Order: sequence, then C-alpha cells, then structure tokens
Amino acid sequence: MIPVLDVRGGLAVLARGGRREAYAPVRSLLVTGGAVGDPITLARAYHEILGCDERYVADLDALAGGAVQHALLRALAGLRGRLLVDAAVTTPERARELVAVGAARVVVGLETLPSFDALALVARAIGPKRVVFSLDLRDGAPLVEARCSGTPLAVARAAVTAGAGAIIVLDLARVGSGRGVDVGLVEALRRAFPHVELLAGGGIGTARDLDRLADAGLDGALVATALHDGRITRDDVADMRRADHPSDSR
Repeated sequence: MIPVLDVRGGLAVLARGGRREAYAPVRSLLVTGGAVGDPITLARAYHEILGCDERYVADLDALAGGAVQHALLRALAGLRGRLLVDAAVTTPERARELVAVGAARVVVGLETLPSFDALALVARAIGPKRVVFSLDLRDGAPLVEARCSGTPLAVARAAVTAGAGAIIVLDLARVGSGRGVDVGLVEALRRAFPHVELLAGGGIGTARDLDRLADAGLDGALVATALHDGRITRDDVADMRRADHPSDSR
C-alpha cells in the first residue's frame, strides 16, 4: 500500500472526484493535536503508524500549471521513506528537477502528457525504473491530448513502449468515492503486461478492495481517504503485509 499526499499551497488536501478547486485540508484520524492539513505530520504518520516506506505525492500547484513546491518536496524527501512524485512532468528537465529534490520515482501523467515522444525523452533522461506512467481516466475514459488518444489498453501499451517502468491506473471520478478501482481493467492490464509494475488508486475504500486488487494482479495501491477516516486501519495494513511476506510474522 502506498499512502497519498495531495498538496496545494503547502497544505495536504483531501481529494474527491478530481474537482481540485473544492479540495479541503485533510483531517485525519492518523494525527492528533489539531495538525489539519500538515503534510509533514501526515507523512511521518504514514511511516511511523502504518509502516509504509513509500509515499505518493501529487503537487497540485504544478498540475494546475503553477510552480513546483520545491521546499515542501525536499522536506518530505528528508523523512524516512521514498517519494513517488506527480508534478506535471512533461520534459526531461522537470524530471531531473524532481529527482534533484529527492523523488525516488516520478510520475508522467496522461492528463498533462503532450505526446509519447515526450515520455520517451523523460525515460531516457532518468531511466525507465524511475518513470511511472499514470493512466489518468475519468469514468473509465482516458484523459487525453489528441496525440495520446486510444483505449486504456492502447494508451498503456504506448506508454510501456515509450519506456515507462510502471503504470498507475487512476480514475479521477472515483477518487475519494469509496467506489473502488475497476478490477476488470486491472486484470486486463496484468494480462497484457505481465512484467510491468502495476499500481492503482482512486476509490479504494476497504481492506477487501485491496484483497480483490491483489488477486487481480495489482502490485501496489494508492490510498488516502480510507486511511484518514479509519475504514482502512493500521491492523489492516499489518495484515496485508503479513499476507505478502509470511516470513515477517515468524
């Protein structure tokens, strides 16, 4: 499981339905003492309470066309655990910039991608293992520029051909909804790309959702709302970890 931090103007906000203008600062059961919307406190809780060693950070300022929140990303990178950062990467320069501030991996999202040639340039610049392609959807349909159009499977295939080392399935309409990820799409992607790391997020609401996705072949799940409101607990995360690594319980 990979906990999510959506950050805007230095605050952690709660994503819902992809309507970014309406996102409010996070109130989470994982933190106490009134630390509403504090991304550093949340990041520490993800590691110290949940034991997660990777965090997904979406820089909503950058995704909206603004400046990258360099200082915040650098501070988050200074904590324990790796960062997977989505900050409107469309060029090798932006990708290198994020790696320089501490991102272990960078996301290249379909929502902002001008072409798969641009994705290939990013992959050559920082290496495929550092590049995660986000298959951005809305109600199952790809969010695409004209040069990146096609079915979800066709778009994913083009991204892998261009050099993406991993794929995230992310349906913005499902974010924060608890509706769950499209398991059928995850299964189809796993069959099509058996050796590519496959992640997904958007609407994961219960530990049972995580079990179903694991059975479908998912390697990792992005989760936020269900962690903050307690539907997925520390015990659930520990149980999943023991299921993945039975020797850890000995």
